[in-house]
Amino acid sequence: MTAYIALLRKQADSDFGVEFPNFAGCVTAGITLEDACNMAAEALLLHVAGMMEDGDAIPEPSGLDEILTNPLHGNVAAVLIDVPTHGPRSVRVNISVPEDILQAIDRVTDNRCRFLANAARDKLYSTAVRP
Repeated sequence: MTAYIALLRKQADSDFGVEFPNFAGCVTAGITLEDACNMAAEALLLHVAGMMEDGDAIPEPSGLDEILTNPLHGNVAAVLIDVPTHGPRSVRVNISVPEDILQAIDRVTDNRCRFLANAARDKLYSTAVRP
């Protein structure tokens, strides 16, 4: 696990906005502070997982002093969000799948393992946030 700094912004008439200085484009928001932190953990997890799947390098976390000296990062609160920065070890399993489901999978992908892992990940992370 590696902890990255998330910057939270809040204006009187808006939700809590969250951004990650180490990950351009990784932003989210939440109605409450707790919601914003949960959404931040989910957004960062999905962003890093996508980078790993694409083979992109995961940046080292910047220090708080480095981030807060940037004039664009004024008037923010900083929180740490943990995220795994290395892919989990793959484990070979043998499963049984109805033949019609397997044929449907094969029609839409050339990689059954990735398809099934992504489907499981989507289902798991859409119902529970895992920091």
